[in-house]
Amino acid sequence: MPFAQLVIGPPGSGKSTYCDGMQQFMAAIERKCSVVNLDPANDHTSYEPAVDVRDLVTIDDIMEQEALGPNGGVLYALEELEQNFDWLEASLKELGDDYILFDCPGQVELFTHHASLRNIFFRLQKLGYRLVVVHLTDSIVLSRPSLYVSSLLLALRSMLQMDLPHLNVLTKIDNLHNYGNLPFNLDFYTEVQDLNYLLPHLNREQNSGIPGPAPNPHVGPTDMDVGEADEDEPSSKFSALNKAIVELVEDFALVGFETLAVEDKKSMITLLRAIDRAGGYAFGGVEGANDTVWQLAMRQDAVTMDARDVQERWLDRRDEMDEEERRAWAAEGKEMGDAPTASATPSQPDPALGNENGLRRAGEDDDDKEDLEEMQKFMEGSKDSGVNVVRK
Repeated sequence: MPFAQLVIGPPGSGKSTYCDGMQQFMAAIERKCSVVNLDPANDHTSYEPAVDVRDLVTIDDIMEQEALGPNGGVLYALEELEQNFDWLEASLKELGDDYILFDCPGQVELFTHHASLRNIFFRLQKLGYRLVVVHLTDSIVLSRPSLYVSSLLLALRSMLQMDLPHLNVLTKIDNLHNYGNLPFNLDFYTEVQDLNYLLPHLNREQNSGIPGPAPNPHVGPTDMDVGEADEDEPSSKFSALNKAIVELVEDFALVGFETLAVEDKKSMITLLRAIDRAGGYAFGGVEGANDTVWQLAMRQDAVTMDARDVQERWLDRRDEMDEEERRAWAAEGKEMGDAPTASATPSQPDPALGNENGLRRAGEDDDDKEDLEEMQKFMEGSKDSGVNVVRK
């Protein structure tokens, strides 16, 4: 029973970057992973696709033959893929039980109301794939109340359209400090809390006539009262619509967000654990019982990172924690550089050790070495995966 992620999101949300980073991360944790490109307009991928829809149909040919524009051409291409699903099925069979990342096109109509992508996903389910939709959204939407509310509507419509296990993800969270101070803490946005508190900021943005919220130094997020804000400031002509939209989102109570900094290992671990729980991988993958300690750790609660931790890492204490991380890297590099000098024969490493840094201890040659030694070896940078642990 293979598992797969369906990576969707508007243009610029980081879908291809995510697929590239997640594939590399899965390789590091020894999970066989392949990427399937379903975007006929994506001709410059940072990864090497195992299956590429452009081998079946290209956007340039469609636009030329059917006299369509870019968006119409992508819709037509997905309809062609739906009609030729046998081609995709045959290509996927060659990948066996690999964990699949489907890199989907960025046209939002494909995952809001057009049926072809949804039909393709359902047919993948019939092939036995356990699917999770990963909906990526650029975290820049948090900088403007109107963008945030729009992203909420898009996420909600996508969840209703796809009708599959679904995770919404705010990407590029490490760039959030570039957008100025947010009126609320990060958990307000990720947990989609009482949106009525957002209405005064949305009203102020619309009345200003300037894209983005107008800063108000006299009113902070902790002392702002919704009623007082409505009395002190003129109401936007869209105020009734704003209220109806936030009530709609709250009534469904479906939308929430995970966060991601694709280059941060802890952020990737936290997100992958959430995806594994949503898709069922956390209850046992196709690899069977022979999992390394690192793989077992992915199914445990050893690594956690909630919205408060993300805010501390990337907003409140970013410079300080960046410096701590640099010092840790420098110390680790120094240890790795000094370690070979302690070896009795540094110029003639034993090939049986299988460790490029010469850090492997003699006791690790024993097949019955303890789990702690294997985890330590992995964290020290060994390329050897060690002895697998068999669950009984």
